[in-house]
Amino acid sequence: MIRLSPALVARSHVILRFLTAQSLTTALFMLYGLLCVRLLSPADYAKYVVVNGIMGALLVLMDSNFTGTLIPLVGTRVDDKQLIANYVAALRRLSIWAYLVVGVGLIFCFPYLVHNRNWDRPTVAGMILCILTCTWFARLAGNYFPVLMMARDRDTWYKAQLIGSFGGIVLLLLAWGLHWLGAFQAIVINIIGYAYMGFLGYFRSRQLLGRKGVPEPEKQKAIIRLALPNLPQAIFFAVQGQLSLFLITYFGHTKAVASVGALGRLGQIFAIFLTANSLLVEPYFAKLPKEKLKAHYAIALMIGAAISISILLIAIRVPELLLWALGPQYSGLQVEVKLAVGASAISCFSALLWGIHSARRFVYWWNVMFGIIITLITQIVFIVKTDISTVRGVLLLNLATTAASLLVNVTAGVYGFINGPREGEQPVKITEGEAEAEAMIELAEAKSTNISSLPQMRITQPEIVDSET
Repeated sequence: MIRLSPALVARSHVILRFLTAQSLTTALFMLYGLLCVRLLSPADYAKYVVVNGIMGALLVLMDSNFTGTLIPLVGTRVDDKQLIANYVAALRRLSIWAYLVVGVGLIFCFPYLVHNRNWDRPTVAGMILCILTCTWFARLAGNYFPVLMMARDRDTWYKAQLIGSFGGIVLLLLAWGLHWLGAFQAIVINIIGYAYMGFLGYFRSRQLLGRKGVPEPEKQKAIIRLALPNLPQAIFFAVQGQLSLFLITYFGHTKAVASVGALGRLGQIFAIFLTANSLLVEPYFAKLPKEKLKAHYAIALMIGAAISISILLIAIRVPELLLWALGPQYSGLQVEVKLAVGASAISCFSALLWGIHSARRFVYWWNVMFGIIITLITQIVFIVKTDISTVRGVLLLNLATTAASLLVNVTAGVYGFINGPREGEQPVKITEGEAEAEAMIELAEAKSTNISSLPQMRITQPEIVDSET
C-alpha cells in the first residue's frame, strides 16, 4: 500500500478546497445568469444585458490590471503589514482617479448609446446610477481582497464568493415568486452582491493589517510601471470586447439586444474550463522546466481542442438542448446558437494559448499591437460588409474576430518557441516541497481576485461579459 506523507495530504487538501470553492462559485454564477434569461422578459433582459455589459467594460477600463500588481509587488514581504497597507492605499488612490474618469465618460456617452432604444429619461438615469454604484463596490472588492490572499485568509474569501453567489440566486427567486422581478430588481441584486464583497474585503483587510496605509507617490508609480505593458490592450479590448453589444444596442432592436445577451450566456459553458486555465494550467506551465515545455504544450493543446470541438458538436447536432436552457422566447435561434457556441469554442482554445504564453512570458509589445491592428481590420471589414443590426450579423462579427485573435495567439506562440521569453523577464519560479502548493494557489488567487480578469483582457472572443458577482 502506498502511504502518502502528511505534507502531501495537506497540500492536496489546500488545492482541493480551492478548486471546489471556485467550481461551485462558477456553477452558481452560470445558474444565476440562465435564470435571468428565462425569468426576465426580452424587454427587461435587454436592459439587464446593456447595464451588465457596460459594467464589464468599465471594470476593465477602471482597473487596467492595477489590482493584479499588488501581490507581485509585495512578493515575499507578506509579513511587512505597513508595506502592504501603503501599496493598498496607493492602489486605492489610483482606482479612485480611474473611477472618476470612467464615471464622467459614462454619464456623457451612455445616453447616446441607448438613444435608439426609446427608453425614457428616468430609466436611462437609473441605469447610469446602477452602473456607477456597482463599479464603485467592485473597485472596493478589487482593492482589498488581495490582502486576504496575502494573509492566507482563504476561508473568508471562499465564503464570500459562495454566499454572494448563492444569496443572489435566493434573492432572484424570491423576487420572481413575489411577482416583483424586473430588469432593475435583477440589477440591484448584482449591486447587493458586490456591496457585500466590497465591504467584507474592506473591513477584513483593515482587521488583518491593523494600520492605515500612506499612498506614497513611489508606490503609485511602481503599480503603474508594472501594469503599463497591459494598458494598451486593456483599454482596447475593454471597448472591442463589448463591441457587439454596442452595435446591436445602437443599430438593432430591443429583442435583438436580448437575443445577443442570451446567446452570450451559452459561452459560459466554457467558464469552468477558463477557470481551470487560470487556476491550474498557467501556474503549472509557469514552473515547468524548459526541456518539458514542448511535449506538455502539445498535450494541453490537444485536450483544449477536444473540449472545444466536443461542445461545438453538441451545438451543431442538438441545438434544441442549448436553446431549451435559454427559454421558449429564444427557441427560434437555431442557426445563431451554432455561431455563438462556435465563437466561444474558438475563444476558449485561444484563451488556453494565451494563458500558457503568458505563464512563459511569450508576450511582446509587437503581438499586442498586431492583435489590435488585425482585430480592427477584421471588425471594420465585417461592419462594412455585414448587416450588424441583426443578431446573425453580430454573431458573424464575433466569429471572425475570435478567429483573428486565435491567429495572433498562434503567431505569438511560434515566435516565443523560436526566440524565447521577453527579454529581462523569465517565467516565475515556484519553490519545491511543501511551499509548491501554496505558491500555485497564490498565483491562481492573484488572478481570481483581479477584477479585470475578464475575457476581453485577452485576445479572445468579444462576447457579452456580465459583471455579476
